[in-house]
Amino acid sequence: MMGWLNGKRALVVGAGSGIGRAVLDAFAAEGARTAALEVDPAKCERLAYELPDCLVNHGDATSLPQTRTAVAAVREAFGGLDVLVNCVGIFDFYRGLNELEDATLDDAFDETFRVNVKSHLVSVKAALPDLRRSQGSVVLTVSTSGFHPGRGGVLYVASKFAVRGCVVSLAHELAPDIRVNGVAPGGTLGTELTGPRSLGLDEQRLGDAPGREEDLKSRTPLAVALTGADHAGSYVFLASDRARGITGTIVHSDGGVGVR
Repeated sequence: MMGWLNGKRALVVGAGSGIGRAVLDAFAAEGARTAALEVDPAKCERLAYELPDCLVNHGDATSLPQTRTAVAAVREAFGGLDVLVNCVGIFDFYRGLNELEDATLDDAFDETFRVNVKSHLVSVKAALPDLRRSQGSVVLTVSTSGFHPGRGGVLYVASKFAVRGCVVSLAHELAPDIRVNGVAPGGTLGTELTGPRSLGLDEQRLGDAPGREEDLKSRTPLAVALTGADHAGSYVFLASDRARGITGTIVHSDGGVGVR
């Protein structure tokens, strides 16, 4: 797959860790000029140190002004933008509706949907003029939770169903100028995915769960525990010219969960 993205100018939103970081690395390896938007200052510093050729932007992907600032920085540095990837998300650690207290439901809903859904719409909105000029593409991050219940709590699952809707709706709206696709990863090793602050879960990381590797293997027909690097190839393909006839499609990088 070497060189699949030669000459592409890419912005990865939520690139500081996990799948986003793996996508950033894979894009660079495939010849893309890369930029990152990350809300965590410490992760920004780490990216700048470890990837000196990457244009690192600190900002909140749920803020249209801040995301537009990042897109403008990419335009100034690279002359335009060809690919937008969004890997932003938080996880609700399997909280069911019965487990959500009346006093926290409103805030938990707003926070989960702001991060998991609004960030995707905001990033696409900010990048639209540049992507139209380049006849570019978008890859959003869905989840196997957006197809199968039990892979998250009610808020996370609902938010990922909403991202599915974003993929197909935007693909319809933005054709023929911009392709819009998604990747639906399954459970992933090494992720730093945290939970909503409104539920007191912002210090909890999904990747720290004990026995996670064996648990993931037991839940997939292929008996695999996938990493961000395993998912990254799907993003590379969808962003490449080899996928120029594909839009409104979601690639399932989940070890075959759907065949059970």
